[in-house]
Amino acid sequence: MVPRADFQSYYGRPIVRPPVWTHDIAIYLFTGGLAAGSALLAAGGQVTGDIALRRAGRAAAMGALGASTFFLIKDLGRPERFHHMLRVAKPTSPMSMGTWLLSAFGGAASVAAAAEFAPLLPSRGVFRLLPPLGAAAGYGAAALAPGLATYTAVLFADTAVPSWNAVYPDLPFMFAGSALASGAGVGLIAAPGRPARRMAVAGAAIELAAGHRVETRYGLLSEPYHAGRPGKLLRAARALTIAGAVGAVVGRRSRTISALAGLSLLAGSALTRFGVFEAGVESAKDPRYTVVPQRERLNARRGAAPGPAPSPRTRKS
Repeated sequence: MVPRADFQSYYGRPIVRPPVWTHDIAIYLFTGGLAAGSALLAAGGQVTGDIALRRAGRAAAMGALGASTFFLIKDLGRPERFHHMLRVAKPTSPMSMGTWLLSAFGGAASVAAAAEFAPLLPSRGVFRLLPPLGAAAGYGAAALAPGLATYTAVLFADTAVPSWNAVYPDLPFMFAGSALASGAGVGLIAAPGRPARRMAVAGAAIELAAGHRVETRYGLLSEPYHAGRPGKLLRAARALTIAGAVGAVVGRRSRTISALAGLSLLAGSALTRFGVFEAGVESAKDPRYTVVPQRERLNARRGAAPGPAPSPRTRKS
């Protein structure tokens, strides 16, 4: 009998080239989600008439947006590359659509934040238009926020990195929940109230549910999300997110507990982005995550039972 064929790569080296992105991109993911979540928080403040919540959301959205743009341009290497991406709108490119989303959101968030200075300006001429423009821009930023929070998940899933590409159905929900949780964290710190608490619980629930699917639903390709350093980061993120949601519920009458819950949600959101980023990098480094799922798909099409997952051969010294 001919022995079952085993796969090998050149001396166990990666088949898929690992991403060249640095942790600047992980920070970019977090700050972009924070900007989106804060814009939704500010819109909640507008609807409920909570001025403190609206101001905190608008200020956080503007600050996070500035940080997100900085880290994106820093990763691009040259600032003009960001400008060059605005020359073309390509619907099939997540990066192109993301650049336009970031730019449109930035314009709306800037006008909304500027409107907070209206009481300090003369109430005549063009300055009289600032409050209504700010209100419209605030709702506009909130409308763009879901796209801003999730397009990075589409960007990751559109790559050849095995553990990013495989989880494309659930990764956008994980990022959306993380964005909501981080925005709620800002609200719990600056202006704790019912909108921020509800947002915290909803965001944590979505993030945890989607994260559980990412870590368990995709067989071998889920392994990097619960093993090694990425697994440690995501377990810490899960614990912080749960603690933040619980603190948001039980800390209704305590400003200290609310603030700690907000910090916990922000930290959990940041660790979620770092964990997902590092899980993808790890999956690209090991050829097993590229070859074994391909073999299983081929066997399934041929009606054969998949064999045991082999280990990559390494160069013998």
